[in-house]
Amino acid sequence: MLTLPDVLTRTLQDALVCSYTSLTRDGRPITWPVVPYIGERGTLDVTTGLTYPDKAERARRDPRVALLYTGDPVIVLVQGRATVRDADLQANTDRYVRESLAKTPAGFAGLPWFLVKRLTWYFARIYVEVTPERLTWWPGGDLTRAPQTWVCPPGVAVPPSDPAPTGPRLPGRSTPPADWRPYARRAERLGRPEVSLLAGGLPVTVPAREFTATAGGYEVRLPAGVEAASGPVCLTFHQYGPGMRWQENVVMVGAATAAGDRLSVTVERALPDWSLPSDRRGRSFLEHGSQLRRRLKAEAGRRSQPVPEVRRPA
Repeated sequence: MLTLPDVLTRTLQDALVCSYTSLTRDGRPITWPVVPYIGERGTLDVTTGLTYPDKAERARRDPRVALLYTGDPVIVLVQGRATVRDADLQANTDRYVRESLAKTPAGFAGLPWFLVKRLTWYFARIYVEVTPERLTWWPGGDLTRAPQTWVCPPGVAVPPSDPAPTGPRLPGRSTPPADWRPYARRAERLGRPEVSLLAGGLPVTVPAREFTATAGGYEVRLPAGVEAASGPVCLTFHQYGPGMRWQENVVMVGAATAAGDRLSVTVERALPDWSLPSDRRGRSFLEHGSQLRRRLKAEAGRRSQPVPEVRRPA
C-alpha cells in the first residue's frame, strides 16, 4: 500500500474535483474534471460512466495518466499509471452509489429512492485506479515559486487492467462542434484554464499561471518549475458549484509552440462536453440520461455482464 507525503493528504482526501488526463492513440492529452476517491491500497481513483467509457479505454490502452488537484493548502500534479477496473460492474456500481452519495450528497438531495434507482445509466461505472509515480506540488497554491516533488519508491507494482471488452465499439454519442469559437466565448467566464501537454514522455496537467486569448487560440504561461514543450495540447476550463450541484466545462485541443515557460496555442477544435448549468441542471441531466440509457445494455454486453442494479447502500 502506497504512503504519500503527509502534507498532501488533506488535499487528496478532501478534493471534490480533480482533472484527469489520459492519452489518445496518437499521444494527445485529453483532460476532464472528475470526482476523485481514495482506493483501498492507496491508489487515487476516478471513474467514468459505463455508457461513456472513453476515459477508461484510453487508459487501458496507454496507462500513462495525470491528475491535477487544485485544492487547499496545495496544488498537486500526480503522474502515474492507470489500472482499469470493469470486470465486476455490479461491485463498481455499488461502490459508486456509496461513495458519490457520501461525497456529493447535494447532487441528489430531494430525490426519492425510486427515482435514484432509475439512474443506472449514471451510477454504472468503470473505475480507474491511479498508482502515483511522481507528485509535484506548489505549497499554498503559489505558482510563482519552485514546486516540491516526491517520487514513488522502487518496487511498487502497478496491477494490470481488467481485460478489454469484446465486440465493436459503439459509435460516438455526440458530434464534435464544427467551430470552437462559441466554446471559447463560454470559457471566458470560467477563469484560467488547465493546460495539458506531453513532457518527458509523460502527461503534464497544470493550471495556467497567466493566459491571453488570441485570434487563433491562447498565449499561456506555465507555473514555475514546469518547462513548456511543443506538441499537442489540451485546454480545460471548468467551474462547479457547492457539492457539485452544477458544473460547466469547456475543453479545447490544439497544437502548442513552446518558448521557455510559455506556450503559444493554436486551437483546432472543441470537444463535446457534459455541462450541468445551474439554471437548467435538471433538464440537462435528463437530456443526457435519455441518450445514454440506450447504450447501457450494449456496453454491459460487451463485457459479458448483465446490466447492474442501483442498490441502496447498507
